[in-house]
Amino acid sequence: MGNTIFSKIINKEIPADIVYESDTILAFKDIRPQAPVHALIIPKIEIPKVSDIKGKEHAQLLGEMIDAANKIARDTGISEDGFRLVFNCGANGGQDVYHLHMHLLGGRQMKWPPG
Repeated sequence: MGNTIFSKIINKEIPADIVYESDTILAFKDIRPQAPVHALIIPKIEIPKVSDIKGKEHAQLLGEMIDAANKIARDTGISEDGFRLVFNCGANGGQDVYHLHMHLLGGRQMKWPPG
């Protein structure tokens, strides 16, 4: 496993406010939330960015990430009013940590374009 902050969270080397965990997925509250509900959903395997996803090889993992997002959205009460799922890819896409992660944002009206 790499040496990103997310790898350290997966390995329980640093604390996080975990909202979901399975054998393959971990989700925790973002430390700089951009909405009332803002969770990061990450795979427990290292994939640096979206462009490193291999279709068939990672399809089930991506489905599990979306299942986790739906569960967190239901648990936090944002599933009915709506929420946003975001992957940032690379420096120009706004990616800060090079470990695949999906943002779940909700609890307020989202704007478009996002920024």
